[in-house]
Amino acid sequence: MSSETPPTDLPPVDIKPLLSRLWPVGHPDPVTPDEIAEAISYFFTNQVSDVQAGSLLMCLHFTGLDRQAEVLSKTAGAMLKAAAKIDVSHLRSVIDKRRRPEGQYSGGLVDIVGTGGDSHNTFNISTTSSILASSLLLIAKHGNKASTSKSGSADLLSCMVPLSPKISRIRPDTIAETYSKTNYAFLFAPVFHPGMRYVAPIRKQLPWRTVFNLVGPLANPTDLFSSTEPSLLEARMIGVARKDIGPVFCSALQMAGATKAMVVCGDEELDEISCAGDTLCWRLTPDPSDPTKAVTEHFRLHPRDFGLPTHALSEVSPGKEPTENAAILAKILNGEVPDDDPILHFVLINTAALFVVSGICESDTSDMGHGDDGKVITERGPGGGRWKEGVRRARWAIKSGEAARQWANFVEVTNSFSE
Repeated sequence: MSSETPPTDLPPVDIKPLLSRLWPVGHPDPVTPDEIAEAISYFFTNQVSDVQAGSLLMCLHFTGLDRQAEVLSKTAGAMLKAAAKIDVSHLRSVIDKRRRPEGQYSGGLVDIVGTGGDSHNTFNISTTSSILASSLLLIAKHGNKASTSKSGSADLLSCMVPLSPKISRIRPDTIAETYSKTNYAFLFAPVFHPGMRYVAPIRKQLPWRTVFNLVGPLANPTDLFSSTEPSLLEARMIGVARKDIGPVFCSALQMAGATKAMVVCGDEELDEISCAGDTLCWRLTPDPSDPTKAVTEHFRLHPRDFGLPTHALSEVSPGKEPTENAAILAKILNGEVPDDDPILHFVLINTAALFVVSGICESDTSDMGHGDDGKVITERGPGGGRWKEGVRRARWAIKSGEAARQWANFVEVTNSFSE
């Protein structure tokens, strides 16, 4: 099955009646999240005029509706419904063969992503962490080119040497084969959300971040499930650049059925776990009485909880071009960065947290293979997480060469696919 191009010959849809109820605020017949999501669904099939689409995005921004949990959850659902169709049964069968359950990790797909927009221009932490985590987890890294920084995840990966992965070749018809050969896949948003091409010109004309900046991280294309089977996406960590958005995202994930997730925001309004000080965390874990539902816990994390020192953001915010960041990533994967390097510590913290969120750190035994000392760190920190065990595993991912091997497999398989 190949990726699908949204139809362009569908009749136009007039959303003027909905717009009139959105603005000014206080209309006696308020617009519901379902109505907003339905209106936005027509964006993906090019059925709403640019003027009306821009007006809706503007109204959502100034009413604050684009920062309400149910609106985000419903809109993400509409975006997933419009996404290019993946052969779910085929992909699930491949994942089932590749699963390596450990602790409370069942061997499903895992993502780590940030909303961007924090203005700190830090190194590509979530992308690097996703690659390190592929040493033990099946990673479905959803990403795009930069919109608010110099170096987006797709920009970084495309600059890797000596051979870069062909990220646009990971498509609905190749994703299963990708996972048959590597634990890592980068899901390039334009490939899996082709309808967004109609939205991009409108977003560029607006001076504010829109609902799509928030919905994107919630719309990983593997977050698919049926009435009888769980989502392919088992766990995720999402960084947000505003503290007030944290609980909103957590609620949106819970509404969408997520049971393993953590939303993080550094005290500096950073969309990663901060290496400089405290980070606010909102974590979803399976409800012991009903594992299909989630319970929420709110706590703070600090680098000391990971057994690591603090580093000022100025030490990890080089604001470099993608080629320069790619060189740093390569050195990290090759074990060529000193153990006390600030950027390495920043990456280890976030990789460790992803391991904890996945549930793999709940294992009381360790048999990772080459370079594993087998000494599980059972100490628990805030939120009951084994954060130091996560760091131990993240360091092993580098020192054992396993993260580099998974990355090399990913590069090889993507270059084997035709355009």
